[in-house]
Amino acid sequence: MPNPVEDFEITAASAEDIVTLGAWAHEEGWNPGLTDGGVFFPTDPGGFLIGRLGGAPVTSVSVVRYGPDHGFLGFYLTRPHLRGQGYGLRTWQAGTARLAGRNVGLDGVPAQQDNYRRSGFRTCWSNARYEGTPPPDIAPPPGTSLVDARTVPFAQLAAYDRRFFPAPRDGFLAAWITAPGRTALAAVRDGELQGLGVVRDCRAASRIGPLYAVSPQVAAALVSALAATLPEGTVAVDVPDVNPAAIRLAGELGLTPAFDTARMYTGPEPVIDRAGYYGITSLELG
Repeated sequence: MPNPVEDFEITAASAEDIVTLGAWAHEEGWNPGLTDGGVFFPTDPGGFLIGRLGGAPVTSVSVVRYGPDHGFLGFYLTRPHLRGQGYGLRTWQAGTARLAGRNVGLDGVPAQQDNYRRSGFRTCWSNARYEGTPPPDIAPPPGTSLVDARTVPFAQLAAYDRRFFPAPRDGFLAAWITAPGRTALAAVRDGELQGLGVVRDCRAASRIGPLYAVSPQVAAALVSALAATLPEGTVAVDVPDVNPAAIRLAGELGLTPAFDTARMYTGPEPVIDRAGYYGITSLELG
């Protein structure tokens, strides 16, 4: 009879494995995007680990490297019937070793936050997922237009995204706004970016992220316009509580809280544009 400990192997995940991880995440109620895997994997092909027991996938973690000193951890999952047996911990250890020396971020569900603190993470803010159908036809402020983000010079988009994320991620952003099953809108005034929002198809409510805006009025217009591109108009936004205006806006748009996570880091809390941060991009890659 094979030894369960010796029969457990952790390897880099394949692109096909990422589809499996998306299904696992859906089972947990995380509602990942239907085409997220095609964006996630090329961002750091070695950044997704999968644990196999007897050849069957049973654990996972994503440990994506950004730039020289930042990393983001996600997809930390163990199949329910094998939890508490050490397989998840071994996968976690392999993943965090890959990010050694970096300031590592994650979005932790409440049930895991104490475990993350014991591993050196500390809570920097909380995210609340708000869901619902926003009002239609909310106009942007006078002089501001909503345009297809793909028509904006990419260098301008990348520089704008850099205000809200602690490391350059140009390759990820380029794929994120152009992948199938999503719409990306930019708010522009006199040639300057005033906001950015992306909505993507999911199994449940379509998720908006990122959502950046110079004001609540711009954010509201982006949410309304993105929802209007959907058959049913139901959206979900993971709203960071470091921007109180974003929390207020979610309520004003008729969205209701449905899911909580905590943004945690192993090192210093990154300096970002909190006032313009209305929705995080994703739970898995930041």
